[in-house]
Amino acid sequence: MFPTVAGVLLAINAWTILRFWQDKRRAIAGARRIPEANLLGLALIGGTPGAFLARRMFRHKTRKQPFSSQLMLIAAVQAGAIIAYAASL
Repeated sequence: MFPTVAGVLLAINAWTILRFWQDKRRAIAGARRIPEANLLGLALIGGTPGAFLARRMFRHKTRKQPFSSQLMLIAAVQAGAIIAYAASL
């Protein structure tokens, strides 16, 4: 089961990085952007590491509020859930 979960998380994070890159390119081109809710949704379903990596790689949405604080909240909730799960084992 673990390899399947790891594979799904890898795919979600790769997709998240791709979407951040696409949004950065669209921002530079002045084209229609990817909604922040979509980017945050990808983080919410497991793409948080990819979101943080993409922000750093592409220097994208690093100072944008409330996006940054919402992403931090998602990361904190996910970390808390992982800790709670690990403590219950």
